[in-house]
Amino acid sequence: MHPIEHLRYVARASGADPSLLAREAAAALAEIAEADSAGLVPACRRLVERHLTSGPVWWMSARVLSAADPAEAALNAAAELEDDQTDRHLAALLPDSATVTVIGWPEATADALRRRGDVEVLVVDSTGEGSGLARRLSNAGSESEIIPNTGVGPAAAVSDLVVIEAFVAGPSGVLAAPGSLPAAAVAAHAGRPVLLAAPTGRVLPDALWGALLTRFDDTAGEPWDRSAELVPAALISRLVGPEGEIDVAGGLSTATCPVAPELLRAAG
Repeated sequence: MHPIEHLRYVARASGADPSLLAREAAAALAEIAEADSAGLVPACRRLVERHLTSGPVWWMSARVLSAADPAEAALNAAAELEDDQTDRHLAALLPDSATVTVIGWPEATADALRRRGDVEVLVVDSTGEGSGLARRLSNAGSESEIIPNTGVGPAAAVSDLVVIEAFVAGPSGVLAAPGSLPAAAVAAHAGRPVLLAAPTGRVLPDALWGALLTRFDDTAGEPWDRSAELVPAALISRLVGPEGEIDVAGGLSTATCPVAPELLRAAG
C-alpha cells in the first residue's frame, strides 16, 4: 500500500484501540518521512484532527515532527507503544477479590482484569462495547456484570474502586469514555478510590493538552452527546502508567513527548 493511502486508511479508522491506531499511523508516517518529509506536517495535522481525543496519535505525531530523523522517531514510538506495561502494573495494584467498575472497553484495563481473574467487574456499557468485554471476562473465568448507563452511579458507589482509562490526559485532568465523569464523581463522594490507567502516550504536555481541549470544546457538540468526558484531576486518587504507580499531579504533568508547535494549529 502506498504511504499516503496507508495514512488515509488509518485516518478513516474508528473505534480502534488508541495505541494500535497510533502504531499503524507511525508505520505510515515512517514511510512518508522516507519518501517526502515535506508531507509530514500536513499528515500529522490531519491525523490529530481525525483522532482528536487519541493521546497516542498526538504523542507520536509530536515526537515525529520534533525529531532529526522522523522515520526513526516514528518506529521508536511504535515500539514504545507495543512494549507498554501498564496492564501488568495495574493487575498488581488491584486488591484481592475486589469489585471494580470500568467504563466501556478500556484495552489496558481489560488486559489487567484478565490477568487477575479474581476480581468482580461491573462493566458500564456506555459505548456499546461493554457487553463484549463482560463476555470476554466471563469466558476468561472472571465474574462480570453488564451495567446500563443509568446504573453507573450505583455501580461506582458499591465498588471497591473505579478504574478509568485515559484516551488522553494533561495537567488538569483526563478525557475518557462517556460515563467516566459520573463514575468518578460518585466514587470520590463515597470515599472510593478512582484509579486512572494512563498507558504509554496518553499524557500530553500542557500546551498540546490545551490546544486539544480548545478544539474539542469547539467541535464536540453538546456535553451529553460527546464521545469523551473530561474528568478533573481532583477526582483522581491514584494513577498507574507504563512505569507503575506514580503521584497523580506529577503523572499528569509529565509527558514523554515534546511540544510540537506545528500541532498547535489545526489543519487548514
